[in-house]
Amino acid sequence: MKRKNTRLMKEYLYRKSLEGKERLLYENKRKIREALQEGKPIPTELRNEEAELRREIDLEDENTAVPRTHIDDEYAKAAERDPKILITTSRNPSAPLVQFAKELKLVFPNAQQMNRGGQVISEIIETCRAHDFTDVVLVHENRGIPDGLFITHLPFGPTAFFELRNVVTRHDIKDKKAMGTMPQVYPHVILDNFTTKLGERTANILKHLFPVPKPETKRIITFANQSDYISFRHHTYEKHGGPKSIVLEEIGPRFEMRLFKIKLGTLDQTEAQDEWVFKPYMNTAKKQKFIGT
Repeated sequence: MKRKNTRLMKEYLYRKSLEGKERLLYENKRKIREALQEGKPIPTELRNEEAELRREIDLEDENTAVPRTHIDDEYAKAAERDPKILITTSRNPSAPLVQFAKELKLVFPNAQQMNRGGQVISEIIETCRAHDFTDVVLVHENRGIPDGLFITHLPFGPTAFFELRNVVTRHDIKDKKAMGTMPQVYPHVILDNFTTKLGERTANILKHLFPVPKPETKRIITFANQSDYISFRHHTYEKHGGPKSIVLEEIGPRFEMRLFKIKLGTLDQTEAQDEWVFKPYMNTAKKQKFIGT
């Protein structure tokens, strides 16, 4: 299994290394297409390659015209099977962190919770690869308060690092009858205001944690972005008097997330390249929004 994973990783890194060349080739073909469509002369820097490029353009269709990226490879098999998620914690977790991990297990369909014990991250990732897990979710704490959520996609990444704030678990809510029970049906996922390129990337990571639901499902998971703070809410709804009288019922947990890093690799790969990192000076750019408008 290790040999197979090593070979697959080398193939993935090789395809990723070709992206720059494929992007340049795509841009050259685009310039030739535009020149032919508008009746303009071929750019002088492309005249020596014109015949070969025009031959390749004639052989392309809508599936091959646009080059694939490592992002396509990361989630290439996402539509073939439902996600299978492992949820674990940092070492020596407190009781509130364990409770939060238990509730996350109920939030994500097909999730399993594992007590961390003395295992290192590399061992956990390798075991999950061998057992066909699609994602690993690790929750972190500071003085008994959950403050970090790390999502790593298998087998090759990416890994998203989120800061957690204002965590309220079902266990913390006094009136549990008002919260209702936690349904296990696949939920509808609402992703609001992920409009930038980074926002689309973040939404792509989050949405692939959930399988496709049935249309009649009455369970809703919401990730609502406002000023780069992502509010997580979990509801069910009922139609008591028709489509215009929908009653929402929050069933928890609820918390706020803030993205601070996306890494091109899994959680155990310390040498992996950072795709995006939140820098301290970005706090001063109050009007600048990175995930949505």
